[in-house]
Order: sequence, then C-alpha cells, then structure tokens
Amino acid sequence: MDPNSKIYIAGHTGMVGSAITRRLHEKGFTNIIGRTMEELDLTSQQAVQDFFESEKPDYVVLAAAKVGGILANNTYRAQFIYENLMIEANIIHQAYLQGVKKLLFLGSSCIYPKNAPQPLKEEYLLTGDLEQTNEPYAIAKIAGIKLCESYYRQYGCNFISVMPTNLYGPNDNYNLETSHVLPAIIRKMHLAHCLETQNWEGIRKDLDTRPIEGTNGKATEDEILRILHKYGISMDPDGNRENPVTRHSSFVTLSLWGTGQVFREFLHVDDMAAVCVKTLEEINVADLTEPGLFPSSHAHPLTFFNIGTGEDQTIAEIAALVKSIVGFTGEINWDNSKPDGTLRKLLDVSKLRALGVTGYISLENGIRAVYKQYTR
Repeated sequence: MDPNSKIYIAGHTGMVGSAITRRLHEKGFTNIIGRTMEELDLTSQQAVQDFFESEKPDYVVLAAAKVGGILANNTYRAQFIYENLMIEANIIHQAYLQGVKKLLFLGSSCIYPKNAPQPLKEEYLLTGDLEQTNEPYAIAKIAGIKLCESYYRQYGCNFISVMPTNLYGPNDNYNLETSHVLPAIIRKMHLAHCLETQNWEGIRKDLDTRPIEGTNGKATEDEILRILHKYGISMDPDGNRENPVTRHSSFVTLSLWGTGQVFREFLHVDDMAAVCVKTLEEINVADLTEPGLFPSSHAHPLTFFNIGTGEDQTIAEIAALVKSIVGFTGEINWDNSKPDGTLRKLLDVSKLRALGVTGYISLENGIRAVYKQYTR
C-alpha cells in the first residue's frame, strides 16, 4: 500500500471513520478524502457514481452508516434498513466499477443470531433469528457482508468485511435519544453527579452543548429537572437539597434501561482503527480464505472476521465502573420494563489473534480518557 494512495473514508466525521483517519495519518498516509452528508448523499446512486468517477480512489473504507441504540433502532426501523442498504450498495458497486484495489466494510456484532452459542464465531452468521429490536440494522449489515463476499466470488474484488464489537471513544454519540448504551450511561451519570452536587453551571453547559429534545442550558431549573426526570435522572424529594454536603446517597437517583444483567463487550475505537489500518496494509481476501489460517465449516470460505477483546461484563458492572469514575454517589435503579437487547454478544476473536493482533486499552483507562474529553 503506497503512502500516496488515495483513500476514501466514507463516514470520516463519525467516531469510527475519524479514528481510522487519525490512524492513517499517524502511519504517514496523507492522500485521504472524505465528504460530509451535506456534500455527498450516499443514498443517491447518481451522486455516488459521480463522486467515484471524479475522485477514483485506490482504497475505500466504508464506515458510513445510520446508527443508534435500542431506542433509535426500534423506533426508526424503516430508515435504518433503507438508508444502510442504499449506502452499502452504492459504494460497493461503484468500488467495483472503478477498480478500487481494496474495500474495507465495517459491520457490527449485531449480525449474529440472538441465541447463538458464545463466544460468537464468524460461521454462526445466518444460523438463527436476530434480536428483534435491531433486526433492520442487522439485516442491512448482513447484506453489506454478502455484497462484499459476492463481488469477491464473482469478480475477484478484494473487498473485506470486519465485525467490530461495541465501540466507544472520541466523537461518540451522546444524544440520549439515539446513543448506544455506554455513552448514554456516561452522560446520564455525569448529569446525575452535577445534579447531586448542585452544579447547575455544569448541567447548563452540558445542555448547551447537547440539547435534549430542544431543552438547552437557558431553560429554567424546573424545565431542566423535567427533561432530566424523563431520561431517568431524578431528585429525591426526601433528599436535602439546601445542604448537599449532608445529603444522603439517595439525594439523586438514576434509572437505567433493562435489568443490568446482560453482558456486553466494549472496544476502544482507536484499537479498532489500528486493526482496520493493518487490514488495509497487510490483509487480503485471499488470506482469509486460506483453510489453514481460517478454517470454516461453510461451503464457501468466509471473507470477514471479528474485532473485539474477547472479554465482557454485565451492564450493571459497567455502570458501577462509570459511577466510580464520574464520582456519582446516588442510587442506580434498573427499569426492567425497558428492553435489554441480546443477553450476550461476546465475539470469538481467534481469527483476529491468528493475524497477530493483541493488546488493548483497558475499559477503565478508556472510559477515564473518554470522560475527561467529554467534560472539557
């Protein structure tokens, strides 16, 4: 891979795309191009065709996607499947037509069946029913994998897919209406801590940066308390608001979705980016299809692999870790009327380790760094 190769990062402003862009710059690649949603509508076949014919990239990273947590996935089901299918189909087909040397497609661990054995091996794909709350998104991601596989099998295209576990890090989405579980917990815990310490300046700064349903830092205290209560952050009427120094620990309570007993694996996005750049530089589809390296029971060799840590924790354990980092002392309540999602999604990373990838940012150190950045 030549340092002057033209590399198109679809989704370069998002958490994943920006991390890969940073890593490429660190490795000395400078000919990197990207377009914002305003500059290029990736759901438009004509717009994507015109872009590829004009720019003619050598390499493509397909990190653009419509993403969100359980609430967003379950609410905007049609948008999630339509937009992601269109983005994938347009970019992958144009990469083929323009003779792109290599394309890297970013999938998701949600592609695996809800009740598949743990840890999740690549060959479990399409062996059972998906989790209903994010089925449209998962189906779109499976389609992307199969597009890459099909263009390889029919045309010999060097199109590889990787399946990252749950990611977190710089440029994460903290919008409480659409965020994934970890950034949602971090933000809610921060707001709860500000409320219990009566740090209204911190609350107003947070809401000015990221308004919640139109409520910003200029709202009245009562308006702010109402919107915080809607998202599970509540003042305890028995707490001592006038003298927070002597308050008891239930002065502010925080309600989180589900039971807290489901397991999740988290990977810092910079670790994921390092694997992606290594893949661009060193790994080809032909390497993945070698029986000795990646044995598979499938009739056709798999053209994708998992990216994860191989370790997971319960959401309750993760919430406790965030609580200690943020300094929140109130009570956490679990709202089991809300969905948990899949019980467990631990990825099998034996193929990743076979590629020589080891060593990760610990979850505690990663969350500490993320929270420090969040509160700047």
